[in-house]
Amino acid sequence: METVLDRIVAAHRRAAAADSRDVDALLTEAESCGPPRPFADALRGVGMSVIAEIKRRSPSKGNLAEDLDPDSVARAYEAGGAACLSVLTDSEFFGGSPDDLRAARAACGLPVLRKDFTVDERDVVDARLMGADAVLLIVAAVDDEELGRFLALARSLRMAALVEVHDADELARALSAGADVVGVNQRDLHTFEVDRQRADAMVAAIPSDVIRVAESGIASAADVARLADAGYDAILVGEAIVTAADRAGAIRSLIGRLGAG
Repeated sequence: METVLDRIVAAHRRAAAADSRDVDALLTEAESCGPPRPFADALRGVGMSVIAEIKRRSPSKGNLAEDLDPDSVARAYEAGGAACLSVLTDSEFFGGSPDDLRAARAACGLPVLRKDFTVDERDVVDARLMGADAVLLIVAAVDDEELGRFLALARSLRMAALVEVHDADELARALSAGADVVGVNQRDLHTFEVDRQRADAMVAAIPSDVIRVAESGIASAADVARLADAGYDAILVGEAIVTAADRAGAIRSLIGRLGAG
């Protein structure tokens, strides 16, 4: 049976197949971009680092903050102590756009992750062209050859790559490809259900020299403390802060006594 992830990836692969732009020409254009901000280094600080997500809606929860202003949200996240931003650029399923990323990055000094479904080289180069400092690579959405190729391309563009996994097999694939920033998504992208024990169960298998990021289902300071105790360096949080009346305060409440990276 087709899952939500299947539908999203299929839509992105159709778009990639219809894209006639020349990759080499895009790479030449990308060479003129300014230097990226240090995404990975920003997550290596003391305490729990927060990747704060700008997200208008999601397939599982519907509208979250559809009319948000990415400029003001980015500034609030920075004021709250976030180490990095994550900006959804998928339009069809998440209501985002490259303009959201450009606006958010221009409004603050934080490194920015392009949060999208990367299935083609042009997706990686587009991330750099729109100003992203890092790109998301979802292991469940690509094969091993694509994963290695996209990871190498991101590095050639001086971008970081957050390589997202959901189980032990995907983690093994990510590490084999050379991932140095690994995100464990507690949301099953097939069912969109959250398993809050998934991150705890997988952390020991992630080498200590790899930056460990826990994603999804993080809603309280207790969640963050548990993940910090388990050995995570950073968390990626969207719904709990983007829907808050005081977004800066929501980040401060999450990290609490742990401090920010």
